[in-house]
Amino acid sequence: MDAENTLAARQGDTVDVLIWRERGLGAADLPAVFEANPGLADHGAVLPLGTLVVVPVTPPAQASRPVVQLWD
Repeated sequence: MDAENTLAARQGDTVDVLIWRERGLGAADLPAVFEANPGLADHGAVLPLGTLVVVPVTPPAQASRPVVQLWD
């Protein structure tokens, strides 16, 4: 495993929280993460402390949308 692409779960982490906190990835990236980690879903919703999760390299995201503020 490449340490640069491997994350360790903290207490109470779910896969989506882990990849969002550490890499800024969202729900659209979950299928690739589960594909790169066979059996990861077998742990259930909350990952055991220290579970290693490989995050595949993803292409850069498309251009971001402008931020709309409703209030100043």
